[in-house]
Amino acid sequence: MNLYSWNINGISPFVQRTITSFFKPGASGPGHDAVPPASLRDFLSHHDFPTLLFLQEVKINPDDQATRRGVEQAVKRKSDEPLENPEYTVHLSLPKDRFNATGFGRKVYGVCSIVHADFAQVFVERMREVDWDLEGRFSVIETRAYGDVPKLAFFNVYLVNGTDNAYKDSSTGEVVGTRHDRKLEVHRQLEAECRALAAEGFEIIIAGDCNIARSRLDGHPNLRTFPHQHVLNREDFSRRFLGAETRAERPHHEPGDDTTQPGGLGMVDLYRALHPDKREYSYHPRGRPFGSSCDRVDMILCTKMAAASCIEARILATPCDRGPSDHVPIYAAFDFGQQKRSRHSEVST
Repeated sequence: MNLYSWNINGISPFVQRTITSFFKPGASGPGHDAVPPASLRDFLSHHDFPTLLFLQEVKINPDDQATRRGVEQAVKRKSDEPLENPEYTVHLSLPKDRFNATGFGRKVYGVCSIVHADFAQVFVERMREVDWDLEGRFSVIETRAYGDVPKLAFFNVYLVNGTDNAYKDSSTGEVVGTRHDRKLEVHRQLEAECRALAAEGFEIIIAGDCNIARSRLDGHPNLRTFPHQHVLNREDFSRRFLGAETRAERPHHEPGDDTTQPGGLGMVDLYRALHPDKREYSYHPRGRPFGSSCDRVDMILCTKMAAASCIEARILATPCDRGPSDHVPIYAAFDFGQQKRSRHSEVST
């Protein structure tokens, strides 16, 4: 099972084939510098038709039916492709909040979950949104257990970016806090949603733009610590989702102090688990040389049983993987049969 996630900062280049300014046509792959065409289908093909592709910040006006149809068309098998190439289903979650998601002609936020049709047919029980978010930041896919694969709940997430800007009640428009306050509330609601699913026997996989850089390793040249609320947001995220956290991972700590902060879901940050000391980044702001100021804010987090089946996790920041966004894709692969095979091998020997 292969999962890709990408904050694409606007889906238009991926559904309008005439937009070529960010791309150079031609074959691409490991060791090549050519950039694949701006097309969702081409991205899927370039990455050997993955099981799941999660997109964030698609920026589709919720009333724009033409672009919705364009996304569905953009993932379809092309007429010149082999018939054995897969089809995909699309699930969009777009903003409905008339007070907090109104800028840029309502072309803000939004996530899109693209699912291999064969996987959907065998595994997926439902695709849904969450009732505590109206900004189009969450898409949830729940699957049934099948063979070696447990029940899974996938969250495609675009978590709130904490700022001092006002956050308004989504029903009345009354200012009830800041975007920092809303970020912390979204953390709380997401944790509660995950706990409820875990109680039903689901393994949880969260993938997307978390708008958090976890530690010094995840920010270059520095980890953001000002204003101080960013530090508090980071600690809240780690406490709720990662569980026990060493103080050495925090921006301010005493040398040798490795005491922990218990609690939380105890999830595993797949990239950091497989690359404990590596410095790679998923967010590269525009207007600066690539790699000069960047953060790892895009992550795939899993509960422990699912994480034990992860065989690979990467950040795809090579020239052939970059596109028109200020983020680059991230990736994880799972083999849910490996634990059974490992146990069988131990018994046999």
